[in-house]
Amino acid sequence: MKVALFTETYIPDVNGVATHVKTLKLGLEAMGHEVLVVCADKHCKHHYIQDGVLHCPSIEMKRFYGFGAAPPYSRRRLKLVQDFGPDIIHIHHEFGIGLSGIMYAKLHKKPLVYTLHTMYDEYMCYIARGRLLNTARKVSQQYERFIAGNATELTGPSRKCGEYFRRIGVKKEVNVIPNSADLELFDCSMVTLEQKTELRRELGIPKGRMIVCWAGRMGKEKSIDVLLDYWARCFSGDNGFHLLLMGDGPCRTELEKLAQNLGITDSVTFAGMVMNTDMPLYYAISDAFASASLSEMNSISMLEGMACGLPVLQRYDELNADQIKSGINGYLFTTPQEFEMELRSIKGHNPVEIEELKRQVRSSVVDRGSKDLAGYMFGIYEKAAARSKALPVRQFSLWLDR
Repeated sequence: MKVALFTETYIPDVNGVATHVKTLKLGLEAMGHEVLVVCADKHCKHHYIQDGVLHCPSIEMKRFYGFGAAPPYSRRRLKLVQDFGPDIIHIHHEFGIGLSGIMYAKLHKKPLVYTLHTMYDEYMCYIARGRLLNTARKVSQQYERFIAGNATELTGPSRKCGEYFRRIGVKKEVNVIPNSADLELFDCSMVTLEQKTELRRELGIPKGRMIVCWAGRMGKEKSIDVLLDYWARCFSGDNGFHLLLMGDGPCRTELEKLAQNLGITDSVTFAGMVMNTDMPLYYAISDAFASASLSEMNSISMLEGMACGLPVLQRYDELNADQIKSGINGYLFTTPQEFEMELRSIKGHNPVEIEELKRQVRSSVVDRGSKDLAGYMFGIYEKAAARSKALPVRQFSLWLDR
């Protein structure tokens, strides 16, 4: 089967969607399928294909984490995709590149699979304020209905995706396909003691401290401010714990100031952007992964930490609660007191218990590799192909359907 994956972001960009698409591409190719990734590239001036990736000229959107924005229509782009001859169109974003995918699918009568990776209601604060915020959310939801309405099959990484679609009026079934991690890359057993000692020295983290990490985009929707607030309440002045925050984003400066105001800069480190290939080393010096975000669906950073054996402390979210099995791969918390209790409990484990916990955590994601993701998704592709033959072709329009 030939599959074209349309995405606004791809490696070397550091984010969950870029990682997901790369993982899916590798898995599908390992199964013997042909894959073309169609992506926006702010560094190129002309369309070109290299190593199975169609690079499309785009403009950098600095307010949106530096993503590239490409125009939805390009005769050259459509011609290069047509030369590839995909059997399935799979879009991972809803903007210029995603619209190109919809356009191609409709023009050539190909099955269209759409994966929702992001709860866009949480991101409207970047483009609207005050009274305009609700209007922006309504427009966003109307646009999502349009995208979903053109799709043959819908997928998402958690039950939260299905709930979101139902809430905005999309009645189609949503196939839940959990995200995946690169289990070979994220194997902390390959990291040496010397490497870990050197990184701790570079970061200025004293020996003997339990390191709790977080990784991702530093945006408002990630609730890092809540994590810092809980940290200040529970571990301010405690030399036994250290919080390591990895990533960059629009809220980083604000969060650094918050840490100063809370008086916890001696136990919190902002490491900045860390390349994906370097992440296993950072996870190797850590003892747990923590997240207070309620906007996540199935965090890839969290899964990568789990692949390295890090138990997860996740703020309770009803639709994502099944991702954590208490005592097996992590713990859920709702209050600062519960957050503190679980961390101190982990720190109190003896070395044998720690190693067993790490083994359990990694075992909980062993079926989350690239081949597993590709296998799940291939089933959706077959389903979409069969369904598209039974449905009348719907006319493509940029009008936002209600």
